[in-house]
Amino acid sequence: MLVSQILRTKGDLVFTATPNETVGAICALLYARRVGAMVVLDGDAVAGIVSERDVVRAVAEGGAEALTQPISKFMTREVLFAKPGETVDSLLTKMTDRRIRHLPVVEGARLLGIVSIGDLVKSKISEVEAEADGLKAYIATG
Repeated sequence: MLVSQILRTKGDLVFTATPNETVGAICALLYARRVGAMVVLDGDAVAGIVSERDVVRAVAEGGAEALTQPISKFMTREVLFAKPGETVDSLLTKMTDRRIRHLPVVEGARLLGIVSIGDLVKSKISEVEAEADGLKAYIATG
């Protein structure tokens, strides 16, 4: 299965933030939107990604004062991206190796969506279940 197929099912909604939003504001947004990460945009360009882990690190390093600091101080700047034509298996490997849970999907410089490790695992489970059902049907008719 390809990333583009997941986005067709899941949708292309991506919650974004700007680099000058505070850590406290990002915490509120992550909570309100019930997501684990947000893409940080500087204009139309991806400047980074901020996850719950980044927020925890910020507070652990800076205490309560970190909540008033801009997220640009704590966001992950070296973003690993997914492309629409990549397979679920290749992304699962990348994400596991890098210990990350969210990948923005881009084509050229255009942000198309975001996939999480949960999206990929759900897709993989559906694929395996469909394969198992096909084998059961084949055995039953054979």
